[in-house]
Amino acid sequence: MPRMQGVGAPRGQDPGRVGRPWVILLTYVLATLELTCVFMQFSIMPYLSRRLGLDSVAFGYQQTIFGVLQLLGGPMFGRFADQRGARAAFTLSFLASSTLFLLLAAACSPALPGVFLLFASRLPAALMHTMPAAQMVITDLSAPEERPAALSRLGLCFGVGVILGSLLGGTLSTACGIQCPAVVALIANLLGAVLSFTCIPTSTKGASTDAQPSQPGGPQTGVFDLKAITRLLLQPDVLPVFLVKVVSNFPSGLFMVMFAIISMDFFQLEAAQAGYLTSYFGVLQMVTQGLVIGRLSNHFSEEALLRASVLVFILVGLAMAQMSSVFHFCLLMPGMIFSLCTLNVVTDSMLTKAVQATDTGTMLGLCASVQPLTRTLGPTLGGLLYRRFGVPVFGHVQVAINFLVLLLLWRMPVTQKRDKVQ
Repeated sequence: MPRMQGVGAPRGQDPGRVGRPWVILLTYVLATLELTCVFMQFSIMPYLSRRLGLDSVAFGYQQTIFGVLQLLGGPMFGRFADQRGARAAFTLSFLASSTLFLLLAAACSPALPGVFLLFASRLPAALMHTMPAAQMVITDLSAPEERPAALSRLGLCFGVGVILGSLLGGTLSTACGIQCPAVVALIANLLGAVLSFTCIPTSTKGASTDAQPSQPGGPQTGVFDLKAITRLLLQPDVLPVFLVKVVSNFPSGLFMVMFAIISMDFFQLEAAQAGYLTSYFGVLQMVTQGLVIGRLSNHFSEEALLRASVLVFILVGLAMAQMSSVFHFCLLMPGMIFSLCTLNVVTDSMLTKAVQATDTGTMLGLCASVQPLTRTLGPTLGGLLYRRFGVPVFGHVQVAINFLVLLLLWRMPVTQKRDKVQ
């Protein structure tokens, strides 16, 4: 395979600027490939667990292990990406994913200890962070004013991954057996590792228009330096935005964690109908991040979009508290998806602008830990709330929390006092 333009640039020349569109395009392709494989995995995991004789509690343990490992691995992976570069980050993530699917395929074999291999397949999750690696490359290769639109296009990758992964997982497992999706995902991830190693530049840090040279003779901190990660998080321009991201996201994330149970118990949906609803989510996310957010970012400031996302969260929460059917839920979904996508894209953009270009990977790794945090705490807390108060409690919680966040945003505007990377 010929090397892409932009790989192997002459010494002293910016490796990311030579052929930058090719690198960005390949980054979107790699993100789509990985997300498709992840959703193929999600489509077969419940059936494989049932086939191995595991109950819902054991299945919940698997989900918790996966979430905890991604939560702990996100910041470390981000620092690894900052220090070793985009090529190493992408390759490591795809190799970790390949290991997961290899173990998952082995767990499908009756001759092997399936339960042990199934739980062991969760371990590589600590290093599976292709999306933060893609976000780092997009951040490094885009100008600050273009960053929200460039990051929002990754939502197209997510939507395609949701739709293709769900369809392929179900179709392949039905036609060829439950092991087939795992084998196909293994081959796809090995291909992703090869493409990453041969076509992604060693580093994209020098490509950013706002990159700053590293301090000569400065202290070299390690990947596992928790003090450096904490110091980055506690910066005055970082902590308020990060807290808004975590707190405002949590109520809707809590609902989505419980969605599988709610769709069966409250909406009375069959498996196929739940799959169609998931594809509906994917289409909404593609439209919102691919078409809406980029255009809005050209006309409104990031602070205005952040407040708007929190306000829409409140309105959706009020309607969710009165929701009584899946039709009502489908009407609410565009508002919820808009808020989720806008909040995540805008806060990611603001946070990467608030730190040095050499720390964007670490910052995006911290951002990537928000969703695993919800997946870790969500099943227990969401289950308790749902059992005691029913579905309306998720709307009430969303209204209460985001109303407080909106008040704080209006009293303490979230603005960068200076653009540290310019």
